Amino acid sequence: MSTPKPVLVVTGFGAGGGTGAAAARAFAKEGYTIALIGRRAGETLMEELKNSGADATVFPISSYEYASIQSAFENIRSRYPSPQYSIRAAVYNAGHGVRKPFLDVTPEDIKGVTETNIDGAFAFAHEVITEFKKNEIDPTTGKRGVLIFTGATASIRGNITTSAFSVGKFALRALSQSLAKEFGKQNIHVAHAIIDGGISTPLSRERRKNPEWEQNEDARLSPEAIASTYIHLAKQERSAWTWELDLRPAHEKW
Repeated sequence: MSTPKPVLVVTGFGAGGGTGAAAARAFAKEGYTIALIGRRAGETLMEELKNSGADATVFPISSYEYASIQSAFENIRSRYPSPQYSIRAAVYNAGHGVRKPFLDVTPEDIKGVTETNIDGAFAFAHEVITEFKKNEIDPTTGKRGVLIFTGATASIRGNITTSAFSVGKFALRALSQSLAKEFGKQNIHVAHAIIDGGISTPLSRERRKNPEWEQNEDARLSPEAIASTYIHLAKQERSAWTWELDLRPAHEKW
């Protein structure tokens, strides 16, 4: 029998210039088929990946509600059926940024944070781990699959304008730790990456309007550098798995 083609499922790829998109490109170079889940139209990124020689498909969702994530995975299974394909890696990069003084936080803000960091994350993890359990153990890494959650400074430390944001990121971190402890025994690798600093994305560059920051590799994170770390996590052998790591530029305060 031929070996199933490995599939990466990634959600939260924005406009194609951030961490999720960089992860998709990096895993595509490693020979993965790419399944993109997102609320934004991802056709540009999909075509870019295809032009590079990768197999990639976008699975759009209207929200990160549990049912929307489940539906996306049903479509992924249909497009990339077993045994020709197997989901071997997944990156939950979705986020809902709310930075406001506590008394300015709205019910809509709370709903958005909860939907993205709890409902969506639980649904994504449930679908991914269900698929991982079907996989044979990789003889090199000892994995059935790797699930990576993208966190933030707010995952471990609240601040004056991050009451809502931190609640969501704390929840995501707790979920990842619980899953790592429960499913590591089944050779499923769960990891959490704390991104401690500003990432150079089209949106962050537009907001900052600071060419010096963008050009200074000591002051900002590169999405491609983050993605290379995700590749490292995927390749870690079973005797030395990472649950949590933090990434920051050389001159970031911490």
